[in-house]
Amino acid sequence: MLHLVIFDADGVLFESGDSNTAYYNAVFKELGEPPLSPEEERQAVFLSARQVFEQRAGGDAERMRRMHEAGAKLDFTPFFHLLNPPFELRPFLLELKTRYKVGLATNRSVTVPRLIEHLNLQGVFDAIACVQDNVRPKPAPDIVNLCIERAAVAKDSAVYVGDSEIDYIAARTAGVKFIGVGDRVKSPTTIDRLHDLPAVLASIGQRARAGSPCHCAHDGQ
Repeated sequence: MLHLVIFDADGVLFESGDSNTAYYNAVFKELGEPPLSPEEERQAVFLSARQVFEQRAGGDAERMRRMHEAGAKLDFTPFFHLLNPPFELRPFLLELKTRYKVGLATNRSVTVPRLIEHLNLQGVFDAIACVQDNVRPKPAPDIVNLCIERAAVAKDSAVYVGDSEIDYIAARTAGVKFIGVGDRVKSPTTIDRLHDLPAVLASIGQRARAGSPCHCAHDGQ
């Protein structure tokens, strides 16, 4: 039986490429740094800010410190308006909550509370875990594990919904089921769009009740 559906944020609940690119370029402009390269833009969708800054700083601790300082001073609100959810998220998630607990496990950090407010998702999530909890970012399993712990469910009753390879690795390492969204991640179970999720969750639940094997992230694939 499934008891907990955990969502990644960027690339799953909304597309954030334009928002993240604008944010990091604003940070780098403040410091006289060049804007994100195309590869950095791709990675900025799923890496934490710390990881993005670490890659750019190349081991220079002072450069890294200045990036964090400049980032912390920025007003995040203009960048939230560049986010692109696929549809109104609140009714979709509240409908899921009639059958499952709902969690959020993201590599974001200080932006999470204001992000939830901006998306009108206050009170929706039963458990939230992010880099601000002083845990390792994905692909480490810490954020997924912490979300499951806070939701007080068994690992084998949880599924993580993500859109990137680091999401899949985090789920597999944590030992939980995984559903990939879109074409940025290859996993045994994938959906083209978030709208398809309820049907897949129902199918997983039916297989579990019937005792059939489930092609999940912890099956060694």
